[in-house]
Amino acid sequence: MAFLSNEDVECPSSMQQRELDRSLQLFDVDDGTRAPCITGPAPMRPLSLSPGTTTADFKLHEIIENMNRHVQGSSEIAAPYELPDTPIERHEQHQQMVKQISMRTGGTPAMHLEKKMKNLSLLDEADIINYGQTLPALEDYEKYVNFQRVSVGGNDASGKPFIVQAPFDDLHDASLALLEALKLRRKYAHIAQHSFPAVTNRYLDHLEQGDDLELEMIKQEGSSKLLEHKSTLEHSVDPPEMTGDPYACSVPESLNYVIKMVEGVCHVYKNQGAADKGESFNWEMPSRLQFLKDFGVIGVFMTNGPMKSFCYRRLCYLSGKFQLHTLLNELLESASQKAVPHRDFYNIRKVDTHIHASSCMNQKHLLRFIKSKMKHYSNDVVFKKRSTGKQQTLAEVFHGMGVNAYDLSVDMLDVHADRNTFHRFDKFNAKYNPIGESTLREIFIKTDNYSDGRYFAQIMKEVMFDLEESKYQNAEFRLSIYGRSIDEWDKLAKWAIKWKVHSTNVVWLVQIPRLYDIYKSNKLVDNFGEILRNIFVPLFEATNNPASHPDLYKFLHHVVGLDSVDDESKPEHSTFSEESPLPAEWTDDENPPYAYYIYYMYANMAALNHFRKSRGLNTLVLRPHCGEAGPVQHLITGFLLCENISHGLQLRKVPVLQYLYYLAQIGLAMSPLSNNSLFLNYNRSPLPEYLARGMNVSLSTDDPLQFHFTKEPLMEEYSIATQVWKLSSSDMCELARNSVLQSGFVKEIKTHWLGENWTKLGVQGNDITRTNVPDIRVAYRHETICDELAMILRAYKTSVDQHAVINF
Repeated sequence: MAFLSNEDVECPSSMQQRELDRSLQLFDVDDGTRAPCITGPAPMRPLSLSPGTTTADFKLHEIIENMNRHVQGSSEIAAPYELPDTPIERHEQHQQMVKQISMRTGGTPAMHLEKKMKNLSLLDEADIINYGQTLPALEDYEKYVNFQRVSVGGNDASGKPFIVQAPFDDLHDASLALLEALKLRRKYAHIAQHSFPAVTNRYLDHLEQGDDLELEMIKQEGSSKLLEHKSTLEHSVDPPEMTGDPYACSVPESLNYVIKMVEGVCHVYKNQGAADKGESFNWEMPSRLQFLKDFGVIGVFMTNGPMKSFCYRRLCYLSGKFQLHTLLNELLESASQKAVPHRDFYNIRKVDTHIHASSCMNQKHLLRFIKSKMKHYSNDVVFKKRSTGKQQTLAEVFHGMGVNAYDLSVDMLDVHADRNTFHRFDKFNAKYNPIGESTLREIFIKTDNYSDGRYFAQIMKEVMFDLEESKYQNAEFRLSIYGRSIDEWDKLAKWAIKWKVHSTNVVWLVQIPRLYDIYKSNKLVDNFGEILRNIFVPLFEATNNPASHPDLYKFLHHVVGLDSVDDESKPEHSTFSEESPLPAEWTDDENPPYAYYIYYMYANMAALNHFRKSRGLNTLVLRPHCGEAGPVQHLITGFLLCENISHGLQLRKVPVLQYLYYLAQIGLAMSPLSNNSLFLNYNRSPLPEYLARGMNVSLSTDDPLQFHFTKEPLMEEYSIATQVWKLSSSDMCELARNSVLQSGFVKEIKTHWLGENWTKLGVQGNDITRTNVPDIRVAYRHETICDELAMILRAYKTSVDQHAVINF
């Protein structure tokens, strides 16, 4: 049954009143009027209960004995007290006892935990006493977040508490599968230096050696405000301003290691002799066969009928529980936000976690920029024809198109997505060409062109200036590396450093389009291994010998991750299996499957991270587009190999993976306006459902050039989402906080934006004066995922015990 756990106080009946009156007489003091002063932790006299004692008497006895136990275990000196001898004081104490007895979960957290543990029959009394001694002192109890909690309780026919309503075999299989999947996720995250949620990690650590008491401690830890946050005066909300050249840094000496690509993965050798013997550095790396095996394991879990039913029910429960939570606590959350001075949704940090640099401006901004260049710089030489080698000025380019500055309009530019792009990714890609001309795309929104990307750098700096003016909006721009030639990284780094394209509000990701089939058909590459070599060998060389790629070495300090992009809905004519050829042997005209691409990106990036970490350099994360369309198996790859993913729409079709993404708190950068024009109508977007269930979702823009109209596209996303789905202020602030947590900004900056304790569990990691997210919301999220993980662990341990009994 569902019940409220804190504030629903019931009035006692007349019989209960009589029992309470009688129970008050149990205080047997020396002269019946005044108690002696206590100057130290002296124990209270134990009570003697008569044979006719009622349930209320036992409850009162339990409360007093707990108080006695706390005094005995405390080293503090208690203040003198007096037994009330006036009617008013006696009446007030009487009412206080009524409240303590009639509340569902009254008293201190230690008393509440004792009652819960006794009901579950999990621990003996000595264990509970020891745990009570580990809880904070009485004066710290007020630091626990109080709100109306929603719980589920009940016992089966034998009197034991329900774990979850499911057949024994199904419950055993589900708990075992979920824990195995989470352990696989943790393994791959550890290898690649990716993050893994602390709460899930601690529950997995307790799988073998822990007990339910320690699990309850994790839950209590994240629901208390035992850490003091520094004020914004002591620890500024704004990071220190950067001065000087942002790309200036010292270049270390070369290690003179040997870099070789073996079977599609870069290996590092100490010297040429070690390379000849094949003795590379022994960095942990999953083999291709091991990944395929783990991929198959998750695939079996995903398609198992009982698993699907179990996860679907848990997801429905999470949705319903959040609805009850908002019904009961929405006003409390709103009140806590109003109590915070100065802070509101507009002045909290928010990050656009998925935005492409080539379309980061809106269409009106691009139009004004093009018109400005046509009017003031028409004689600039900006293009060179490949067929004839003839150079062309900007005026000549537009004259050849029959267009002048006055004629240009937003409609003529034709870069905005419309109803014709729905399920037509080819038409959407064509929208990147202003006026339908690829020449203008190359001139204005490319980094590698005849003018060395000068115009693109200028418009990028204008967008960055707008972000800096807004102060609280930030972005993770994605630049492209195609893998067609070995010098692409050097050209991209030179572009950023030459034109000083940098902002404290921006970090870079590098996206790699999955376009091998096009390069192969145009005879730009001979095999897939060449693409991997062109993408990763320069990164290893810049790490080994920074002097060989000085610009790239400096640029990589500001790159936080890699992305993989393309139309996921394109059919895959082959599957990744043990029989798939190695990258150097992949000479087919067909594109490799999605999992093939992502695995080799992951393997090379993991080796690179080990190498860079050994040199004290920043590492990269893998955050590809995944689950936007196409087969749901892409999401298995994302679950195992990726830090975060962009989109994740297909999770709505796969309850097992959706539940695993929730338990692992994998970030989802969702762009509902983009999806509305390409794959899924806005009113069918799963984002509000994901948010209600507690998944780690954030709002992003994807392509403002195609999908947005205003100068602040990220605020446009928040505004429309709030209007359509009736999001509360707490919902919006939670999405903004999630975006900062998902982002690749360094920890020092996040410390200013979120508070110095942001890595702690639950409420301890939330500073409402910076995030404007109520502690009630954070405590609810933390306790809910703790309950889910604890339920799975208890089900697993119970099933193991029962199997042991059956086998015995």
